[in-house]
Amino acid sequence: MDGSVHHDITVGTKRGSDELFSSVSNGPYIMSTTANGNDSKKFKGDVRGPGLPSRVIHIRKLPSDITEAEVISLGLPFGDVTNLLMLKAKNQAFLEMNSEEAAQNMVGYYATVMPVIRHQPVYLQFSNHKELKTDNSPNQERAQAALRALSSSHVDTLMAAPSTVLRVVVENLLYPVTLDALCQIFSKFGTVLRIIIFTKNNQFQALLQFSDGTSAQAAKLTLDGQNIYNGCCTLRISFSKLTSLNVKYNNEKSRDFTRPDLPSGDNQPALEHPAMAAAFAPGIISAAPYAGATHGFPPAFAIQPAGLTVPALPGALASLALPATARLGFPTIPAGHSVLLVSNLNPERVTPHCLFILFGVYGDVMRVKILFNKKENALVQMCDSTQAQLAMSHLNGQRLHGKPLRITLSKHTSVQLPREGHEDQGLTKDYSNSPLHRFKKPGSKNYSNIFPPSATLHLSNIPPSVVEDDLKMLFSSSGAIVKAFKFFQKDHKMALIQMGSVEEAIDCLISFHNHDLGETHHLRVSFSKSSI
Repeated sequence: MDGSVHHDITVGTKRGSDELFSSVSNGPYIMSTTANGNDSKKFKGDVRGPGLPSRVIHIRKLPSDITEAEVISLGLPFGDVTNLLMLKAKNQAFLEMNSEEAAQNMVGYYATVMPVIRHQPVYLQFSNHKELKTDNSPNQERAQAALRALSSSHVDTLMAAPSTVLRVVVENLLYPVTLDALCQIFSKFGTVLRIIIFTKNNQFQALLQFSDGTSAQAAKLTLDGQNIYNGCCTLRISFSKLTSLNVKYNNEKSRDFTRPDLPSGDNQPALEHPAMAAAFAPGIISAAPYAGATHGFPPAFAIQPAGLTVPALPGALASLALPATARLGFPTIPAGHSVLLVSNLNPERVTPHCLFILFGVYGDVMRVKILFNKKENALVQMCDSTQAQLAMSHLNGQRLHGKPLRITLSKHTSVQLPREGHEDQGLTKDYSNSPLHRFKKPGSKNYSNIFPPSATLHLSNIPPSVVEDDLKMLFSSSGAIVKAFKFFQKDHKMALIQMGSVEEAIDCLISFHNHDLGETHHLRVSFSKSSI
């Protein structure tokens, strides 16, 4: 092809996904506007295979009243956005990033973290085109104006950050926030070296050290005032007077990612601490590892974008019009989307009941369906999107029946029960009226006792006649190792029991939660934040 052939394609033609440009051969994509105001396209050059990396990203299923700034905001955390083409009539857009690496980071990140604009999930993929070229139509003038407003090249360079250490206060703490969650959120802006979390003045606080001031500044500007979960867990961020953090232990309260050899402080190997399992589980964020990482960071810290435009946007941030459910490190699940797809299950051992009990630690499970032809996959419907988010962030990567769980948001909005007369071998169960729901009562104390899976379990509702040996025998009957046991001093109705591993504790929680101990006492089992 010499690049001289042009094809005209009208926007109104019905084509799927990026097929709009499937007839194109070599070079940039050029847009023009016809007399009647409808967008039509002219192209020249180069058909690229589907899914091949490109600086241009195709975005679909956008809300009809989407703004240019909202589309640009999808790309900002990953690098400079160099061009934008809006196809509002088709609820689509094309975003051009400053480098292929930035585009790959963006697509990789959003492959596991569903991007949401105005409570509506949107879909991204690489475009067939290497670059965008746009004309001077009114639509494109608006897009270019938005790009100029949000471009770092049009804003004065920021003053140097006063520190690489941020002080983070979480207000309106309706759901627990873990060290791993903070790491996942802040790692999007640069290399997080160390984190310490603590409670001061009855407030959850954290100190977080970046490798450089630019990353700290970017994180502060973007995340200050944002909510981790819908309507709660609000981040208040300031620069700390400290210039560095001194971390002695790697556990759920402190972590030095440059020193994986540090002890956990409770005689457990440093990387076997329960809270570490979540952070070092593969698949939380699947993207190419940060090129500059010299310490072998696990996949959870893979996205470390270098070319952030966000730091230079103090005035422009407001115009991003980010929804209240801001996209932080967590997959922000849109309201009404409460079904999770759980994969990599052990088809020989998994049952609806075991998924009901395990996911029920983080919310009320309404229905469970193990897929008939793919029994290593299941759908779990939670009561609401926030509970689905909690379950996904705590359980993704944890081992069940010898295999690490993979959890993503399902495209389904509910789990369908089999029609009457259609038996599915008991693979679908409705738990909507189960007496075992932990969060039925508004304001239940169970909301403040949600912790990541750990080797130590909290037991409650123990009758007076049951002694330590009874419980040790019960828990070891499953083949698990009981490492330690301790009754609460003031209340023998409660105890802590430490198992040989997090995986054993998960199995024991599933097996013995609601176990009948006699005297009308059914054992209550949950994960503990403490160790013995």
